[in-house]
Amino acid sequence: MSEETGLRESVIDMIKTCYDPEIPVDIWELGLIYDVAVEDGGNVNVTMTLTSPMCPVAESLPPEVEAKVRTVEGVAEARVEVTWDPPWSPDKMTEAAKLELGML
Repeated sequence: MSEETGLRESVIDMIKTCYDPEIPVDIWELGLIYDVAVEDGGNVNVTMTLTSPMCPVAESLPPEVEAKVRTVEGVAEARVEVTWDPPWSPDKMTEAAKLELGML
C-alpha cells in the first residue's frame, strides 16, 4: 500500500467521526463526501456537499471536517471545498446508512 493510500484511508476514518447532528449516520456513509485527494507532501483536499443549501450545519460542518482531517498524522494541510454539483440525494447513501435510517 502506498503512503498516499494509507493516508487517504486514515483521513476517511477520521471523516467517519463527523456527523450531521440531525441524522444518526456519519457523513461518509451519508454520501456527503465526493472526493478525498491526497497529494505529495501530505496535502489533502476534500470535496463534499451537504444535504441541502439550507442545511443548518452549512457553516459549521465543513470547518469541522477540515479541522479533524488536519489532526490526522501525516496531513500537512487540509482543505475542504463544498460543492452543489451534483446535488446530494438519498441514492448517494451507502446501504448501511439506508438500513440505519430504515430506508431499506
